[in-house]
Amino acid sequence: MRIVLLGAPGSGKGTQAKLLVEKYKIPQISTGDLLRAAVSAGTELGKKAKAAMDAGQLVTDDIVLGIIQERLSKPDAKSGFILDGFPRNIPQAQALDAMLARLGQPLQLALLVDVDSEVLMKRLTGRRTCSQCGAIYNVYFSPSKSSGKCDKCGGSLMQRSDDNEETVRNRLRVYEEQTAPLVSYYKAQGKLRTVRGVGSINDIFKNITDIIEAQIRPLAAVMAQGAAMGAKGRAAPAKAPAKPAAKPAPKPAAKASASKAAAPKKAAKKAPKKAAAKAVKKKAPKKAAKKAPKAKSKARAKPKKTK
Repeated sequence: MRIVLLGAPGSGKGTQAKLLVEKYKIPQISTGDLLRAAVSAGTELGKKAKAAMDAGQLVTDDIVLGIIQERLSKPDAKSGFILDGFPRNIPQAQALDAMLARLGQPLQLALLVDVDSEVLMKRLTGRRTCSQCGAIYNVYFSPSKSSGKCDKCGGSLMQRSDDNEETVRNRLRVYEEQTAPLVSYYKAQGKLRTVRGVGSINDIFKNITDIIEAQIRPLAAVMAQGAAMGAKGRAAPAKAPAKPAAKPAPKPAAKASASKAAAPKKAAKKAPKKAAAKAVKKKAPKKAAKKAPKAKSKARAKPKKTK
């Protein structure tokens, strides 16, 4: 399944993406992680991305798309992927669609994790992270038992610098201006599905998987139907040789051959009669020859009486 995850900062889409990776065995493709990995590895695209970041510029869409394409070429992405953090605006979405079309891997689902802005504010500004083990708490929804201390290791809980109220409001404003229009974009394509990102993580995940399964079943049915039709098409030529078996035409030929076969028999019957007639003609001269000498002998005997 090829999915793009949409949602504002703090919507929990990153958490859900990890659960989807575990269930469907397809990779989560985060552009932020890809950029950091490319820069660290010193790839050609990584060098270009680093040059842009060092100059205080945004990494161009061409570089990001190139890195995504490299990632999609790996074997684990052949059966699907989850795009997280990209696209962020309409031009990026259009460029992504064009690239995926060239690869023969078009998006199948745009999944929006929808959360009210007030809840988002509390999730982001109330987030606290353990400085030692990395455990995450929230002062509004899941506070630690000991204020400012991690329940697991006793480490100090810290607030990220970009989780202050002013920065969070600015991030949400940018999302509404740039990324929210993607909802209409994918809705027009018939690919958008929305799930409420409020409740327990497991409940939200159940709703997401229900949506995905509803998408997979029709696709599987279409693929099975196509395979069946292909099998019938391949088997059809085997019936063709049966046509020559029914040939009514040879029957008159059989009669003709029968009449031809009968002709020699009649000829064979007539042949002895002709042969017999010829034999009679041949015997006749012999009788004449036998009688002729007697006549001569009588003629020779007559002179004896004249004495």
